[in-house]
Amino acid sequence: MKNFYLKPKFFSTVKNYSKDQFVKDIVAGVIVAIIALPLSIALALASGVEPARGVYTAIFAGFMVSFLGGSRVQIAGPTAAFATVVAGIVATQGMSGLIIATILAGIFLILMGVFKLGSLIKFIPYTITTGFTAGIAVTIFIGQIKDFLGLQYADGVKPIETIEKIEANIHAIGTFSWQALLVGAVSLAILIIYPKIEKRIPPSLIAVVVGALMVKFIPGLDEGVFTIGELYTIPSGFPKFALSGMEISFETIKAVLPDAFTIAILAAIESLLSCVVADSMVNSRHNSNAELVAQGVGNIASVLFGGIPATGAIARTAANAKNGGRTPVAGMVHAIVLLLVLLFLMPLAGLIPMPTIAAILFMVAFNMSEYKKFIHILKSAPKNDIIVMVITFGLTVIFDLVIAIEVGMILAAMLFMKRMSEETAVKGWKYVDSENDADNLELKVVPKNVCVYEISGPMFFGAADKILDIQLKEYTKCLVLRMRSVPAIDATAMNSLESLYKKCQDKDVTLVLSHVNEQPLRAMKKSGLYKAVGKDNFCPNIDTALERAKNI
Repeated sequence: MKNFYLKPKFFSTVKNYSKDQFVKDIVAGVIVAIIALPLSIALALASGVEPARGVYTAIFAGFMVSFLGGSRVQIAGPTAAFATVVAGIVATQGMSGLIIATILAGIFLILMGVFKLGSLIKFIPYTITTGFTAGIAVTIFIGQIKDFLGLQYADGVKPIETIEKIEANIHAIGTFSWQALLVGAVSLAILIIYPKIEKRIPPSLIAVVVGALMVKFIPGLDEGVFTIGELYTIPSGFPKFALSGMEISFETIKAVLPDAFTIAILAAIESLLSCVVADSMVNSRHNSNAELVAQGVGNIASVLFGGIPATGAIARTAANAKNGGRTPVAGMVHAIVLLLVLLFLMPLAGLIPMPTIAAILFMVAFNMSEYKKFIHILKSAPKNDIIVMVITFGLTVIFDLVIAIEVGMILAAMLFMKRMSEETAVKGWKYVDSENDADNLELKVVPKNVCVYEISGPMFFGAADKILDIQLKEYTKCLVLRMRSVPAIDATAMNSLESLYKKCQDKDVTLVLSHVNEQPLRAMKKSGLYKAVGKDNFCPNIDTALERAKNI
């Protein structure tokens, strides 16, 4: 296993493991578990599922990702990025659809790791990740207004999309509860102010305790405030195996396939971004392919035991590193502590007020929005990048993440190709009288009846038509194409080049190519153009090409 490319960090770190580090990992794991408990419950509710499912996710995905992952300190669990995706799948396909979609996503992630595709995540533009992250933040914020204000929807009103939630909130404004607003406001104030005073105890835990005490002991406050226990069943004990008695059909798999792809891409992006952040904090280097495999296994394990999709959680990972965690043992301890809470203390979660959960999610949305980066891109980025980011953001808020990523990627690719095609040029040499510019050492002597064109930039389908713009004069006997600045060529551009060669043949013009780079040369040999043009007409540099043209 010494050089195995999917080797988990756990097996690398335990070789020189010390008692002191074990103690530090236990402390860090316990602290992260305390942070993760209210967050896991809140994110489960934001995802439209029972609160216990968030804890199941943190336990099973958290343990497997730490045990098999490629990072020293990565903490996995439910995250805000998945909230809107999960809520949409559950609303349309039910919990069985979510389970199937997540298992498929887990398989995709494992295959991505096995086939060493970890580095391909860098091809997703920063503008797209910024756009959909900000969009998710807005959707989470809007989704929590109901509980923060204590609004009650009419019977049968179950909004899914963000716009529907806004409309439902407006219609339900008459049910506003000042008690809910008071509890939510106090909780939010604690989350904002407390970290500036004390950083050792998680503010979300303080907010949960204070909110629960307010509802329990302040007279009249419980009348307008719902708690988790009043709206949901809080089970304790080990969860059941999710596939028991569940029917899986081809139609369901087909229906959730786009969602599975979105879950896989999101899990890959967020987990690897979290790994990069963690690397800088603990002076380490993660194994991206092992991390993807672990994320796949973790997601499958999560939903098989009642959880929801999971990924690396940047905030919890950072908390782990800051509190002394340096090996995957800390993440495994965090999962075990949460399991003990699930078995023995879970009913206490029923006392948490819904406005407090809403306040926690407001802070999650604010922290994940990265509004400063969003504004910076708006002010400083090229117009094309701004368009991609704003459209991705808008589609995430108005529709869903699946559409946003698909359209964003297509738009980004099209704008990139447009930008590259603008950089690609096919220019004919300008002929000057050498006697009038005798001191210019850059000038080349071009033989009579020879035409020279210089091609620069990648020749692909977006720029292939520029080859066909090459003009052959009546007196032209030889056409020289200088290709030193062409790093690559695709099939469409090859077809245009072959058309140009046929045009030369029809006019009895010899084609000579100068400085053809490795990839274009391979493509020309494969297509047969190299043989048709002739080996002698492929020259290593422009001087040799001009000499060849002179001889012709």
